[in-house]
Amino acid sequence: MADYVCVPGHKKEIMAVHDAMDVLNGKWKISIISSICYYSERRFSDILNDVPGISNKMLSKELKELELNKLISRTVLDTQPITVQYKLTEYGKTLQTIINNLADWGMEHRKMITGK
Repeated sequence: MADYVCVPGHKKEIMAVHDAMDVLNGKWKISIISSICYYSERRFSDILNDVPGISNKMLSKELKELELNKLISRTVLDTQPITVQYKLTEYGKTLQTIINNLADWGMEHRKMITGK
């Protein structure tokens, strides 16, 4: 395995990672984005089912923050009962590569740890 050395002078990159983590931090945001990302559009209840352990209140809070950061859009459909759908904005779609890379890494990591 190669030795990796932190090269001095990467303050801008480190700050950029900090900024990204500011938007994506917490236990739930990446999972919520993944749910919407893989299915294109998701209803609140679909996301709730995709993200084990999240409460209605927490999902609502996280969706509002993602909407504030212009990563997702919210559409209220004129149905009975009212249905709300979420999808990634064009800006939010720029996270697709990151989500795919995380999924690939996660599958490889599981194999590495479990041998399966």
